[in-house]
Formats: sequence, structure tokens, C-alpha cells
Amino acid sequence: MTITEHTELVRRFADDFTALQEAVLARMNGICAPETAAALEHASLAGPITVALAHADVLARGAVRRAELSVQPPERLRRLRAHARRVRRARSQAETVYKEQRARRLTGRSRTVDTLELRVARTAFAAAFDEALRQELRDRGLPDGTPQAPERDLAQWAWDRKAAGGELPAPVRELRDCDDDAFVQALLRDAREEENPYLPHDAVAERWSRHARAALAWGRYAIGRAERDALACSLSARRTRLDALDDAYQDTAVLAARSRKALLRATDLHDRMRDCATTGPFAELIAQCRAAALARFADAEPEAWHGVRELTVRHRADCPDQADGCPHCHRTLATVLADALPAGTDEDVDGEHPTVAVPVDEDRYALLADLPDTAVVAVADAAVGDESALCGYGWAAEDGTTGHGDSLASSSGEAEVIGICAAALSLLECHEDAPVVLLCDSIEAVGVVDTALRSADPAAAHRTLLFPESRQLMDRLVRHRHRVQVRWLKGHVGHDLNETADAFARLALRRVTGRILPSTARKEEARILRSLGSDAGPLSVAA
Repeated sequence: MTITEHTELVRRFADDFTALQEAVLARMNGICAPETAAALEHASLAGPITVALAHADVLARGAVRRAELSVQPPERLRRLRAHARRVRRARSQAETVYKEQRARRLTGRSRTVDTLELRVARTAFAAAFDEALRQELRDRGLPDGTPQAPERDLAQWAWDRKAAGGELPAPVRELRDCDDDAFVQALLRDAREEENPYLPHDAVAERWSRHARAALAWGRYAIGRAERDALACSLSARRTRLDALDDAYQDTAVLAARSRKALLRATDLHDRMRDCATTGPFAELIAQCRAAALARFADAEPEAWHGVRELTVRHRADCPDQADGCPHCHRTLATVLADALPAGTDEDVDGEHPTVAVPVDEDRYALLADLPDTAVVAVADAAVGDESALCGYGWAAEDGTTGHGDSLASSSGEAEVIGICAAALSLLECHEDAPVVLLCDSIEAVGVVDTALRSADPAAAHRTLLFPESRQLMDRLVRHRHRVQVRWLKGHVGHDLNETADAFARLALRRVTGRILPSTARKEEARILRSLGSDAGPLSVAA
């Protein structure tokens, strides 16, 4: 095959999504022509191939689900499942290839490496160095205003300065300035109606990538509702409902592909921003600012600066990478300095917030010794599937009451919140005056519910609660905020109520997805209750 023919084939695959997907699937199945296989190896197609396989992955899983719900012959179902597994494996491999190519591309780019002292100081004493840099930028009038995190904002500043001067098209300004809900609606229209050519614009590419997951969740929501409708019908009446399920999978496949494309676009933008900040005149200016900030840091923090200097000098004496400027040594040295800090010093290492740690005495159980004797304590849990937004939840209380059900959730965190809310509302109804305490092994869910209860504002949970079902539950729960508490419980440590809640959640998910017969589900429910037994005992001290 000539170079010209190879180039034409690569160009065709880059421009024709259907042709690219067909070629990728043919290669996956071992029936690809040699010239096609050679073209698919071109570096420029590494990203687009992951987009094509993200789309094919959803469609393959949709075909399996339709076959399961329409009771296809076992042999056909086996073939569809085998195909879905091959697509999933090919997708994973393609994403690995893309990451490796990007890593090689970034490694090959020349960039100035800051001095070891500067990198150690920036990492070990981030707050103090940021303040020194902030003062330097302010004195130079750069960037405009006082950035909250100058080390991260410098790349954005350099990019904005380079891109300044052009007027944004009106549709781009509209996408940039609308609220989050309106932006997600634009992403849904982009996938379901007509592709929006303005989403890849640099001004909105990051926002596109950030909200693409929410749009994809709404696709899974449509699948969940269609799946539930199909399961509510007899086999003979399911055809129309299964067509609706097919439509939902088709839309979600497009959403998955667009989500992947958004990620690629945002990644490319970040790479170009990094290049802008690390090469050319902007890199020189930023290096000058950092060097001057280091001098300010040394004057303001002489003891810290002495520690940095002493440690780096000792390190260079034995470092095999000294000739290259010790490019990867600063994190280790910063850790040594952080370990040497006096107790109570809270340095923000590498610009990240300190991790909240669970106290040692609360590692196994949530302590309940401070609760009144009248408090009703229960444990809630949830289970989510891979195919749709359908989820199951379950709960078990120390007074012997239990419950389980199903709903729709965009994430495991949202599903856990649904379980907490459903359990709490049920117990509030049964115990009119008693305080209700819900334990859950999801730190995210506990934090979300606690924030909403403390603020008396259900909207405080909306970042996690995407769907109307969970938001309605939270609205109802907040009305009883003075009687409800939520606390964290370490999961899967053998606690009876936690294991019961988990078992009920998994049973509810299997039931709502039709993966267990109603008669079998009733027997499983009875078995779970028997396993809980009557000897679990009260949790007046610990749960």
C-alpha cells in the first residue's frame, strides 16, 4: 500500500465515524484488511478509536439486555455476551494505547525544569510559597487580580493572554454563560437531536468535559425507565417497550461517545495550555516570577529555607540523576521535610487539601454513646448496576424493622442517599416522637445528607442528587431535620445490620432488573431475615 493511499484511508477514518467504527470492530474480530489495520495504527486515530469503541460498548450491552428481556435462545444470548465482552476488552485496550501515546508525546516535549530547591519549596511549603508568588505577581501587575491558587492559575493566565483579542461567537458565549442545568440540556440536544459544533471551542471544552458525565447519566436514566416499563409487561406485550429500550440505548451510546470526545478535547486543551506556560516568552516570565517568589519565601521563612537548602545539598551528593537536575526527586524530599514539621503544622502538600482521617477509636464503628435511649438507629445501604440508572436500597433497624426498594440514581453516592432518605422517612412515620439515626458506609452520602439537614436546604445536595426521585426524597427528609441524624459506619466488617441492609439492597437491584423471579425473591427475603435473627441485640453503645 502506498503512503498516499494510507494517508487517504487515515483521513477517511478521521472524517467518517461509521467507517472508523466498522473498521475497528472488524479488526477486533480478526477480519480486517491489512491496509485497514495499518491505517488504524496511525497516531492521529488513537483518540477517535476510543470514541468509536465507547459508542460500540453501549450498543453491545444494549443488545444483550434486549435479548435477556425478550428471552432469546441461549445460543444467541451467548454470542451477544461474548461480543459485548470483546468490545469492552477492545475499548480498554484502546484507552491504554491512547494514554501511552499521550505520555510519549508529553515526554518528548522539551521544557525547562525549575531548580530542585524551588520545586521542593513549592511542594513542601505550598501555602507559604503561594503567598510569596502572589505578592510577586501583585507587584508586577500579573495576572489581573489576585489569584486564589497562582501556581495553577499561571497556565490559565498564559493561555488567556495568548488567546486574547478575539471576540467569541454568540453561541459559544451562550454556552459559557448559561447555568449548569441549561448546559446539560444543551449536551442532551447535542446527542439526541443535532451535533453542536461549538462545544469543542476552547472557551467551553473544559465545561463540556466536566458536565458530559451528567448528560450520560440522563441517558442511563432513560434506559432505567424503559427497562422498568418493559419488565412490567408480559413477554407477549413487551415488543413496543423493548423498542423504546433500544432507542434509549442508542441515545446513550451517542452520549458515551460525545463524553469521550469531550474528554479528549479537554485533554488536548490542557496539553496546549501547559505548552504555552512552559515554552516561549510566557515560560520565561513565569520562571522569573517563581525565582523571585523563592527569594521572597527565603526572606519570610528562613528556617524552612535553611531546611530546603540543607536537604537538597545532601541529596545532590548521592543522586544518580543530578546531571539532569534531579527531575523527579522533589516529592520525596518534600515528604522528608513534611515529616520533620512540628506537630500541629498543617502544610497543604502539593496544593491539595489535607485528607480527613477517621479517628482511631471510630475506625470500626460509629460511636452512639451520646444518643438518648429513645433514639431509633438503623443502617442503610444501596447497590447499583452497570447497565442503567436502576438501583436497589435496603435498611435494617435495631428494633427489628427492615425495608428495601428500588429507584433511579446517577451514581453510587446518589443511590446511598436514596437509601438513607427512604429508611429515615419510614422510621419517622413509625416512631412519631423518637429521634432517628441513620448509619451508612458511604462517606459521600453521609456528608451530602448531613449538609442538607444542617443547612435546612435540599438544594445543598443537588450536586450529588441529579434525578427527581432522590431530590423529592431529600425535600421530604429536610422537613424533619430536627429529628434526624446521619453518621458514618465502616462497611463490611461483619456488623449484622450492615450486612442485612447490603443483602436487601442487592436483592432489590436483582428484582427491579428482572434477574430474579418473584418467588425466588420472596424466599431470598425470608432467608435474609432469618440470618439477621433475634440475637443482634440493641446498639445503644456502638453500631
